[in-house]
Amino acid sequence: MTFDESLQARITNSGAAAVLTIDDAANGVPLARALLDGGVDCMELTLRTPSALEALHEIKSKVPEMIAGVGTILTVDQVKQTIAAGAEFGVSPGLNRNIVDAAIRWGLPFAPGAATPSEIEAAIELGCRLIKFFPAEPSGGLPYLESVAAPYDHLGIRYIPLGGVHPGNAESYLSHRLIAAIGGSFIATRKLIQDQDWKGIAENAKLARRLVDSARGGQENAV
Repeated sequence: MTFDESLQARITNSGAAAVLTIDDAANGVPLARALLDGGVDCMELTLRTPSALEALHEIKSKVPEMIAGVGTILTVDQVKQTIAAGAEFGVSPGLNRNIVDAAIRWGLPFAPGAATPSEIEAAIELGCRLIKFFPAEPSGGLPYLESVAAPYDHLGIRYIPLGGVHPGNAESYLSHRLIAAIGGSFIATRKLIQDQDWKGIAENAKLARRLVDSARGGQENAV
Protein backbone atom coordinates (compact mmCIF):
# COMPACT_ATOMS: atom_id res chain seq x y z
CA MET A 1 0.00 0.00 0.00
CA THR A 2 1.05 3.61 -0.26
CA PHE A 3 2.08 5.61 2.77
CA ASP A 4 -0.92 7.26 4.41
CA GLU A 5 -0.65 10.95 5.19
CA SER A 6 0.00 10.35 8.88
CA LEU A 7 2.94 7.97 8.42
CA GLN A 8 4.48 10.03 5.63
CA ALA A 9 4.17 13.14 7.81
CA ARG A 10 5.90 11.35 10.70
CA ILE A 11 8.81 10.32 8.47
CA THR A 12 9.03 13.80 6.95
CA ASN A 13 9.03 15.38 10.41
CA SER A 14 11.76 12.98 11.48
CA GLY A 15 13.84 14.09 8.49
CA ALA A 16 16.44 11.35 8.85
CA ALA A 17 16.11 7.58 8.82
CA ALA A 18 19.02 5.59 10.20
CA VAL A 19 19.82 2.78 7.74
CA LEU A 20 21.10 -0.14 9.76
CA THR A 21 22.80 -3.52 9.38
CA ILE A 22 22.48 -5.60 12.56
CA ASP A 23 24.48 -8.79 13.09
CA ASP A 24 23.17 -9.56 16.59
CA ALA A 25 19.46 -9.14 17.33
CA ALA A 26 20.27 -8.37 20.97
CA ASN A 27 21.71 -5.04 19.82
CA GLY A 28 18.39 -3.87 18.39
CA VAL A 29 16.80 -2.40 21.51
CA PRO A 30 19.85 -0.52 22.84
CA LEU A 31 20.48 0.73 19.30
CA ALA A 32 16.94 2.08 19.02
CA ARG A 33 17.26 3.77 22.41
CA ALA A 34 20.60 5.35 21.45
CA LEU A 35 19.05 6.76 18.28
CA LEU A 36 16.13 8.18 20.24
CA ASP A 37 18.54 9.70 22.77
CA GLY A 38 20.09 11.59 19.87
CA GLY A 39 16.79 12.70 18.38
CA VAL A 40 16.38 10.22 15.52
CA ASP A 41 13.08 8.35 15.70
CA CYS A 42 13.04 6.57 12.34
CA MET A 43 15.06 3.50 11.33
CA GLU A 44 15.35 1.12 8.42
CA LEU A 45 16.67 -2.32 9.31
CA THR A 46 18.20 -3.87 6.21
CA LEU A 47 17.63 -7.53 5.42
CA ARG A 48 21.32 -8.10 4.85
CA THR A 49 21.64 -10.30 7.93
CA PRO A 50 19.35 -12.96 9.44
CA SER A 51 19.11 -10.94 12.66
CA ALA A 52 17.19 -7.99 11.24
CA LEU A 53 13.63 -9.26 11.65
CA GLU A 54 14.22 -10.61 15.15
CA ALA A 55 15.71 -7.25 16.11
CA LEU A 56 12.70 -5.48 14.62
CA HIS A 57 10.27 -7.59 16.65
CA GLU A 58 12.11 -6.70 19.86
CA ILE A 59 12.28 -3.01 18.97
CA LYS A 60 8.56 -2.80 18.24
CA SER A 61 7.83 -4.56 21.51
CA LYS A 62 10.15 -2.55 23.76
CA VAL A 63 10.69 0.77 21.96
CA PRO A 64 7.28 1.44 20.38
CA GLU A 65 7.95 5.14 19.88
CA MET A 66 10.54 4.29 17.19
CA ILE A 67 9.27 4.36 13.58
CA ALA A 68 10.78 1.06 12.47
CA GLY A 69 10.77 -0.27 8.93
CA VAL A 70 12.65 -2.83 6.87
CA GLY A 71 14.88 -2.30 3.85
CA THR A 72 16.53 -4.46 1.18
CA ILE A 73 13.27 -6.36 0.62
CA LEU A 74 14.03 -8.49 -2.42
CA THR A 75 11.35 -11.23 -2.42
CA VAL A 76 7.63 -11.60 -1.87
CA ASP A 77 8.34 -13.94 1.07
CA GLN A 78 10.33 -11.14 2.70
CA VAL A 79 7.29 -8.89 2.42
CA LYS A 80 5.34 -11.45 4.46
CA GLN A 81 8.14 -11.79 6.99
CA THR A 82 8.45 -8.02 7.30
CA ILE A 83 4.75 -7.65 8.07
CA ALA A 84 4.84 -10.53 10.58
CA ALA A 85 7.73 -8.85 12.41
CA GLY A 86 5.68 -5.66 12.85
CA ALA A 87 7.37 -3.30 10.40
CA GLU A 88 5.67 0.02 9.82
CA PHE A 89 7.01 0.32 6.27
CA GLY A 90 9.12 -1.48 3.70
CA VAL A 91 11.80 -0.32 1.27
CA SER A 92 13.58 -1.94 -1.66
CA PRO A 93 16.71 -0.87 -3.56
CA GLY A 94 14.94 -1.14 -6.91
CA LEU A 95 11.45 -1.50 -8.32
CA ASN A 96 10.11 -5.04 -8.54
CA ARG A 97 6.44 -5.01 -9.48
CA ASN A 98 5.76 -8.36 -7.77
CA ILE A 99 7.12 -7.05 -4.48
CA VAL A 100 5.22 -3.75 -4.64
CA ASP A 101 2.02 -5.60 -5.59
CA ALA A 102 2.45 -7.90 -2.58
CA ALA A 103 3.03 -4.97 -0.26
CA ILE A 104 -0.13 -3.28 -1.57
CA ARG A 105 -2.14 -6.49 -1.29
CA TRP A 106 -1.09 -7.14 2.30
CA GLY A 107 -1.15 -3.57 3.54
CA LEU A 108 2.54 -2.73 3.98
CA PRO A 109 3.40 0.92 3.22
CA PHE A 110 6.17 0.62 0.65
CA ALA A 111 8.80 2.85 -0.95
CA PRO A 112 10.50 1.23 -3.96
CA GLY A 113 13.86 2.41 -5.22
CA ALA A 114 14.12 4.43 -8.41
CA ALA A 115 16.87 6.29 -10.26
CA THR A 116 15.41 6.85 -13.75
CA PRO A 117 12.28 8.41 -15.23
CA SER A 118 11.03 4.97 -16.28
CA GLU A 119 11.38 3.65 -12.73
CA ILE A 120 9.66 6.72 -11.27
CA GLU A 121 6.78 6.28 -13.73
CA ALA A 122 6.47 2.59 -12.86
CA ALA A 123 6.31 3.51 -9.16
CA ILE A 124 3.67 6.14 -9.86
CA GLU A 125 1.59 3.65 -11.85
CA LEU A 126 1.64 1.34 -8.81
CA GLY A 127 0.35 4.14 -6.60
CA CYS A 128 3.60 5.03 -4.86
CA ARG A 129 4.00 8.65 -3.83
CA LEU A 130 7.08 8.21 -1.61
CA ILE A 131 10.07 6.85 -3.52
CA LYS A 132 13.59 5.90 -2.49
CA PHE A 133 16.14 7.71 -4.68
CA PHE A 134 18.95 5.17 -4.94
CA PRO A 135 21.87 5.30 -5.39
CA ALA A 136 21.60 9.02 -4.82
CA GLU A 137 25.10 10.41 -5.18
CA PRO A 138 26.44 7.96 -7.80
CA SER A 139 23.37 8.75 -9.91
CA GLY A 140 24.17 12.46 -9.92
CA GLY A 141 22.86 13.71 -6.60
CA LEU A 142 20.35 16.49 -6.12
CA PRO A 143 20.89 18.18 -9.52
CA TYR A 144 20.11 14.90 -11.26
CA LEU A 145 17.04 14.28 -9.10
CA GLU A 146 15.72 17.77 -9.84
CA SER A 147 15.95 17.02 -13.55
CA VAL A 148 14.34 13.57 -13.58
CA ALA A 149 11.66 14.54 -11.03
CA ALA A 150 10.53 17.67 -12.90
CA PRO A 151 7.91 16.01 -15.15
CA TYR A 152 6.18 14.51 -12.11
CA ASP A 153 6.37 17.55 -9.85
CA HIS A 154 2.64 18.28 -10.15
CA LEU A 155 1.88 14.86 -8.64
CA GLY A 156 3.49 15.70 -5.32
CA ILE A 157 6.00 12.84 -5.39
CA ARG A 158 8.56 12.97 -2.57
CA TYR A 159 11.88 11.17 -2.31
CA ILE A 160 14.17 9.61 0.29
CA PRO A 161 17.77 9.70 -1.00
CA LEU A 162 20.13 6.92 0.03
CA GLY A 163 23.59 6.09 -1.20
CA GLY A 164 26.39 8.55 -0.61
CA VAL A 165 24.37 10.78 1.73
CA HIS A 166 26.60 12.08 4.52
CA PRO A 167 26.86 15.06 6.89
CA GLY A 168 28.57 17.15 4.23
CA ASN A 169 25.67 17.01 1.76
CA ALA A 170 22.70 16.19 3.99
CA GLU A 171 21.55 19.80 4.43
CA SER A 172 21.40 20.37 0.68
CA TYR A 173 19.05 17.44 0.33
CA LEU A 174 17.01 18.28 3.42
CA SER A 175 16.40 21.86 2.39
CA HIS A 176 14.91 20.83 -0.97
CA ARG A 177 11.14 20.50 -1.25
CA LEU A 178 11.43 17.19 -3.15
CA ILE A 179 12.96 15.46 -0.15
CA ALA A 180 10.81 13.86 2.54
CA ALA A 181 13.79 12.61 4.57
CA ILE A 182 17.32 11.40 4.08
CA GLY A 183 18.51 7.86 4.66
CA GLY A 184 21.86 7.62 6.35
CA SER A 185 24.07 4.68 7.28
CA PHE A 186 26.54 7.20 8.77
CA ILE A 187 24.31 7.58 11.84
CA ALA A 188 24.98 4.05 13.04
CA THR A 189 27.54 2.16 10.99
CA ARG A 190 27.76 -1.61 11.14
CA LYS A 191 31.00 -1.37 13.12
CA LEU A 192 29.58 1.04 15.68
CA ILE A 193 26.69 -1.38 16.22
CA GLN A 194 29.02 -4.38 16.46
CA ASP A 195 31.13 -2.47 19.00
CA GLN A 196 27.98 -1.53 20.94
CA ASP A 197 29.11 2.09 20.87
CA TRP A 198 25.75 3.49 21.92
CA LYS A 199 27.28 6.79 22.99
CA GLY A 200 28.89 7.28 19.59
CA ILE A 201 25.65 6.40 17.83
CA ALA A 202 23.72 8.86 20.01
CA GLU A 203 26.24 11.57 19.10
CA ASN A 204 25.84 10.80 15.38
CA ALA A 205 22.07 10.92 15.82
CA LYS A 206 22.39 14.34 17.45
CA LEU A 207 24.41 15.49 14.44
CA ALA A 208 21.71 14.21 12.08
CA ARG A 209 19.05 15.96 14.16
CA ARG A 210 20.97 19.24 14.01
CA LEU A 211 21.32 18.94 10.24
CA VAL A 212 17.58 18.38 9.85
CA ASP A 213 16.71 21.29 12.11
CA SER A 214 19.23 23.61 10.47
CA ALA A 215 17.95 22.81 6.99
CA ARG A 216 14.29 23.05 7.89
CA GLY A 217 14.27 25.74 10.53
CA GLY A 218 13.17 23.45 13.37
CA GLN A 219 15.55 24.89 15.91
CA GLU A 220 13.01 24.42 18.67
CA ASN A 221 13.55 20.67 18.30
CA ALA A 222 17.32 20.80 18.17
CA VAL A 223 19.19 18.46 20.51
